[in-house]
Formats: sequence, C-alpha cells, structure tokens
Amino acid sequence: MVKLKGLGMVLGIGFITFYFLGQSPTYNVWIMAFVFVVGLTLIVFDGKWINDGTLGVIGLVLVLLSVAFAATSFTHALYSVAGVLLGSFSSLFLMKALPRRDMWSKVALLDQLTSEQGYNSLNESYKDLLHKEGVAITVLRPSGTIKVHNQEYSAVTKSKWVERGKRVKITSVDGTKIEVEEVE
Repeated sequence: MVKLKGLGMVLGIGFITFYFLGQSPTYNVWIMAFVFVVGLTLIVFDGKWINDGTLGVIGLVLVLLSVAFAATSFTHALYSVAGVLLGSFSSLFLMKALPRRDMWSKVALLDQLTSEQGYNSLNESYKDLLHKEGVAITVLRPSGTIKVHNQEYSAVTKSKWVERGKRVKITSVDGTKIEVEEVE
C-alpha cells in the first residue's frame, strides 16, 4: 500500500528469523516459527476476507505467544512481546506517514465524472427542449420519435402510450433521455 513496503517486509522477516534462531533450542524453533506463521496467516485472512477481527485477535495472540515462548527468560519475553507490539504500531504509523503507492491509478478511474470537471452526458442542445411542445411522429410505446421545431428526437413517455400525430410536451431531460407526456 505504501512505498518501501517490500523493504520493510524483508527486514521484518530477517529480524524475526534471527530472533527465533538466536533464542531457542533447535527443536523449539520450528514449533514457534510454525505458530508464528499460523498467527500471521490468521491476521491476513481476517483482514482480507472476514473483517470481523476475531481471527485477527487470535492470530495476534499466537504471534505474541510464539515470540514469548521462544525467549530464554520472563523478562526477555516481556521485552520481545513489547518489541512486536511496538513494531506493529510503528508499521501502522508508517502506513499513514509514508506516501501511498499510485499502483491503482493505472487501473481504476479515480476522477469523478462531474460537469465541473468537464464531463457532461447531457447533450447541450437538449437542455433547451425542456417544457417545449412537439408532435409524436411515431407511436410512443413508451418510446418513439417526436418532432420539435422541425428536428426529430427519440423520446419516451412517463406513463401511457401516445398515438402518432398527438401533441406532446417535454417534461424532463436527463442525459440523452427525453421524457414527454401527451398534451390534453
């Protein structure tokens, strides 16, 4: 999500590997590393798919337990757990402080298509048609063709069908859609 994420990930994996290899007897390293990886997997799984926090908390507890049980003394375990928590909060802070990557700007349209930005689906000549009257050239069931000031337009009725040759009034213009109703 932010630049330098790969560097942080490589450093984190290197530091945790160094920690596990330097603290525990050989048989215990694999168990604690496995519990650590399971905890990280639960955190990622919860963050990506479930999003209720239950598996994330369980994963965090497993990560902290694996780090604590790998330590040689209770004091060292407290320092190690505090280091993991401090590192986690630091990474959250860095995600806010470092600039975001612009990888999605090449894939997704980030601009809003507003008329202030110069985007307009409304045909400008259609704006002038509002409240004008014309004649139905075809039967409007509910769509058809109307003629206003010797110009033909596609239109739709709001409710009932309009027979050919009947007078119609334009009640709304939305984008390229012209809605009409029969003039009584």
